[in-house]
Amino acid sequence: MKPLGREWWRLTSPDNYFEDFEVGQVIRHARGKTIEPLENVLITNLVMNTAQGHFNEHAMSVSAFKQRISYGGVNFSIIMGLASQDTCENVLAELGLDNIRLMTPVFHGDTLYAYSEVLSKEDGPQADVGIIVFRHYGVNQEDRQVFEGDRRVLIKRRHHWGKEADD
Repeated sequence: MKPLGREWWRLTSPDNYFEDFEVGQVIRHARGKTIEPLENVLITNLVMNTAQGHFNEHAMSVSAFKQRISYGGVNFSIIMGLASQDTCENVLAELGLDNIRLMTPVFHGDTLYAYSEVLSKEDGPQADVGIIVFRHYGVNQEDRQVFEGDRRVLIKRRHHWGKEADD
């Protein structure tokens, strides 16, 4: 395999630079992801969350949920990941995550899907970048909304970073 060298940026998509997004645009992301027990338990342990709702099947079997629930941090991380290929492939920096809302419990075996809306665009601190705020939405296999959150990113502009910049 040939090393990437100084042309590493050519690996990104040709259609997700700052110029390609419009305020009000909604993107339905193609992939879904089923929540596996291993993901929930591993990540929940890694962040030292000890809530019994994520670990104690016996206790949860007599709760209103009747089963363990997936940790919200796992759920929104998966939604953000599903959205990233279409929205953040050309991002240089995450500037903020705001308005995080976990709306419906997610269980092992649920499949999550993502949608994104472009809330705003503005010039960046240099001519080669812009700033976009996306609102990411997550739904389960029953089309029930489980997540909503805003992500502010510093994203490349095509005229500087894209293929045309070298032609």
